[in-house]
Amino acid sequence: MTAPFKTSRLVLSLQTWAADVREGFVEITRHSLAVVGLAVVLVGVTFLARPGLQVAASEILLGWLELRMVDVSDTIETANAASRTTTQNPKTLSPEQLTVTRWLGRRYRVANEPLAAMVSQAWALGERSQLSPTLILAIVGVESRFNPFATGSQGTVGLMQIDPDAHAEALQQFGGPLAAFDPLTNLRLGVRHLQGLVQLSNDVDEALALYGASSGQANESRYVERVLAEQRLIDKLIEKSSPGARMGKDNAPRG
Repeated sequence: MTAPFKTSRLVLSLQTWAADVREGFVEITRHSLAVVGLAVVLVGVTFLARPGLQVAASEILLGWLELRMVDVSDTIETANAASRTTTQNPKTLSPEQLTVTRWLGRRYRVANEPLAAMVSQAWALGERSQLSPTLILAIVGVESRFNPFATGSQGTVGLMQIDPDAHAEALQQFGGPLAAFDPLTNLRLGVRHLQGLVQLSNDVDEALALYGASSGQANESRYVERVLAEQRLIDKLIEKSSPGARMGKDNAPRG
């Protein structure tokens, strides 16, 4: 037998083997799909015959999806708390926010960049809670002088002097007790606490007195006076810097 003849026989054998393998694979795939299709039909018929099984299966699936959503949301929230920046470019603020930031920076000797983040957060929280952002900032000024690491005699900490034990469950969503020293987290929990007190008392002054008591203020009435006085200063600053106020001043008659 010559070498070319042996080579041709080998090639032919390989081609035949490849064709057999391909046909076998197609046949197996066809049967597998048929089995899967039959299983789907049987499951569908079973669900139609026994609606209770369909309800149970739906509950199991929804329960699994809810657990997955909770896990993902907790992971995202914790990651956001861990990676959240506590500074902001003051140029991104609105004119009134920028005015307040610069004034607070001079008053409390704090850099404008971290203050810009606090002021921006105060405005966002004020809008959501229906509380004045200048009231929130006034409380921060009185409670901590915008020092995120301030601590009180009764264990309160942070910008708004919140009690980590009282807010332990909420702090877990942001990474644990140490999150109380994160300025934006502290602001969020402090505003939530104040909002609850306002809803409870239906009076801002009384809510402030209760807030002062919870943060360890010795004289609640004096505390309320200090906060409201600070708020009036900030409000007056905004009023003076508003375009309408400047326009009125420019158009005033000159003597």
